[in-house]
Amino acid sequence: MDFSYSEKTQALRKQLTDFMDQHIVPRIGAWQQEVAAGVYPVSFMEDLKALARSEGLWNLFLPSLQEGEPGQGLSNLEYAPLAEIMGRVSWASEVFNCNAPDTGNMELLHMFATPEQREQWLNPLLEGQIRSAFAMTEPDVGSSDASNIQTLIRREGDEYVINGRKWFITNAAHPNCTFMIVMGKTDPDGDAKRQQSMVIVPMDTPGVIVERNIPVMNHIAPEGHCEIVLRNVRVPAANLLAKEGDGFMMAQARLGPGRVHHCMRSIGMAELALELMVERSQERKTFGRYLHQHGSVAEWIARSRMEIEQARLLVLKTAWMIDEVGARVARKEISMIKAVVPTMHLNVVDRAIQVFGAMGLTPDSPLADLWIGGRCLRFADGPDEVHLRSIARMELQESEAKRGHTAAYLTPPERS
Repeated sequence: MDFSYSEKTQALRKQLTDFMDQHIVPRIGAWQQEVAAGVYPVSFMEDLKALARSEGLWNLFLPSLQEGEPGQGLSNLEYAPLAEIMGRVSWASEVFNCNAPDTGNMELLHMFATPEQREQWLNPLLEGQIRSAFAMTEPDVGSSDASNIQTLIRREGDEYVINGRKWFITNAAHPNCTFMIVMGKTDPDGDAKRQQSMVIVPMDTPGVIVERNIPVMNHIAPEGHCEIVLRNVRVPAANLLAKEGDGFMMAQARLGPGRVHHCMRSIGMAELALELMVERSQERKTFGRYLHQHGSVAEWIARSRMEIEQARLLVLKTAWMIDEVGARVARKEISMIKAVVPTMHLNVVDRAIQVFGAMGLTPDSPLADLWIGGRCLRFADGPDEVHLRSIARMELQESEAKRGHTAAYLTPPERS
């Protein structure tokens, strides 16, 4: 296993870091002011996107890009450290057309769309002309288990009729969100992994009702984490993605690389929190000593560094495995990073908040938003408990072939 960064990746890391430092970080305050004033998308976003594209920092995430399609065509391992850099600022990924859920939707369309679907939906996404959403989760069921989904997709002649309620649908409040990929059941009585299908639904279709943009920890994201009602929504049968019953399979294909993206952005947030913690500890005194001279704070700094490094290595291993053997073989590692990284993220940010004191709770630093991001990630793409259960199940399955081999290590006393 080789997780070292190639010369190409090193060059892109430097280029991306320079772009962030010169064009994005100086605009954090302006972004916050415009969003607070109700301006969204912000006035300078399109200019930044054009500049990023002119410098080749565009569609960095998609390994399967074809000749003529815009982007770098990086592997998952090559893209991972770039996602970490983007993660330092919540809205940075959009500048490079690397933002979720568009990235996952582009991957789905790239793998499964018909030529007509590619022309209508994928190409504008690759060009950054539109935005999109992915509608899977529902309020009334534990929808990390796709077999629980209640939204119904019923075939009527040349159309599908969709009824259901979705929530926490990211991007659905974005003015440029043109369509969503809806996951629902076309065969409620079929095999558990063949009940679900995915359908492309334009946002302006009659019956699509965006009920609210749900606040998360009392924080409202301008792009939206929306609750959406689908009431007798009719779309052409040609809007089906792949085949009926392929929804579960496509969701698994989508979530593997997406979890690497999420986790590396999360590591970028943790790195920023550690940098803030270290600088604050060198500038502030209590009881006559700088904070880093107190044993507890020095330990927080050390533990944070160790935890970040451990988490990054596991994510890079997972990215390498997806590239080498595919997401199916790497499914245990994909679950592990999804459970490990958000917890690490929260631990590091919590320590940084403690070092900052009350200021860490205010908008004067990014720490409160970094904490919210980490806490949300413990639910996104499935809660910790689901991933832990999956990891345990795989461990138990793998142990069956050599069950009993540990008996040789046991030395019980002889009994008469």
